[in-house]
Amino acid sequence: MCCYLPSKMSLFLHLVLLVLVLHAPMYCVTPNSSEGKVTTCHLTHQNATLYKLSSINADFAFNLYRRLTMETPDQNIFFSPVSISAALDMLSFVACCSTQTQILEVLGFNLTDTAIAEIQQGFQHLICSLNFPKKELELQMESALFIGKHLKPLAKFLNDVKTLYETEVFSTDFSDVYAAQQEINSHVEKQTKGKVVGFIQDLQPNTIMVLVNYIHFKAQWANPFDPSKTEDSSSFLVDKGTRVQVPMMHQIQQYYHLVDMELNCTVLQMDYSRNALALFVLPKDGQMEWVEAAMSSKTLKKWNRLLQKGWVDLFVPKFSISATYDLGAILLKMGIQDAFAENADFPGLTKDNGLKLSNVAHNAVLHIGEKGTEGVAVPEVRFLDQPEITLLQPIIQFDRSFMLLILEKSTRSILFLGKVVNPVGV
Repeated sequence: MCCYLPSKMSLFLHLVLLVLVLHAPMYCVTPNSSEGKVTTCHLTHQNATLYKLSSINADFAFNLYRRLTMETPDQNIFFSPVSISAALDMLSFVACCSTQTQILEVLGFNLTDTAIAEIQQGFQHLICSLNFPKKELELQMESALFIGKHLKPLAKFLNDVKTLYETEVFSTDFSDVYAAQQEINSHVEKQTKGKVVGFIQDLQPNTIMVLVNYIHFKAQWANPFDPSKTEDSSSFLVDKGTRVQVPMMHQIQQYYHLVDMELNCTVLQMDYSRNALALFVLPKDGQMEWVEAAMSSKTLKKWNRLLQKGWVDLFVPKFSISATYDLGAILLKMGIQDAFAENADFPGLTKDNGLKLSNVAHNAVLHIGEKGTEGVAVPEVRFLDQPEITLLQPIIQFDRSFMLLILEKSTRSILFLGKVVNPVGV
């Protein structure tokens, strides 16, 4: 019997999902196995599992996206679905009874059809696959767990989070809230190379554990834009009464693209140099809500079948976008309720009773540019003159609200998902 009666005093578990994404050229260094990094993933035996997991994760991503649009209508949206899914799965790993069931069902799993062990193995392999070194693509999904010094976590839990979820574990003195915040924020600042500073500001006095999860992503476009062809000030339609000026990148190049007549949108795929791609989705005027409502794993599969390569006269804004969310209330509405309640059940973590989830925070940052991010060293890129094309090519201009997805190819994972309503409203 895994359930127990909680004590009257509740202890708080903070789940902080921190995401940093940079678009920039980079050089990938193979992780050192002596540092505890996984260097091999057995992909051949896991293709079916990853394919099934990618569909379920995609549907969870779009469900969460629609929740965020309800909470923040007519605003930019940007988050990392795969990091949220992976962190919640790790939480379910130490949960039991209805606490565990609610987490996994909100993630989209039918526990009648899929064994919990299969779900956990699938996520563990997903993390391993995403972190596997790839040339010209730096992609690392990492977690850090800060546990109160007085807490006595189970040895199996400590071993499993290190070996299966590649999570660093730190013993932290939460009796000094300020010092604990400084320790966590210093770690985050170091791991994100100074891009995220002072992320945690409101630790509660009876916090005993904080889980921080983040993705670091650097990649170069397969076909970088020529900065000399970027228009410094171009009009972007925010709404019927509002226009803003934004730098607009321009390129005539061959891209996979399509016009989805059923959903009234244009879809364009921009490849990164290795193993990742971005999907830009441009609804017709007034059709954004229709497209958002229809987004699903089946929609992505349909587009993948129908995308065709051809010359495009492309205009894409150069912009930065960031978003911070308190996901606790949203996850409650989606069905994860017991984890936040007095009857929360996390027996796989510690023998201590009364542990419950306190808050879930999420932060994401994205920079889109010709070659990379300002402040990052960028090797010289030589641009060839545009070829003379006798046939008229379609003009695709992202000068109004559009959706953006960044996917990792081998696992079919949605790394990032968002909507750009105002490219200067960050």
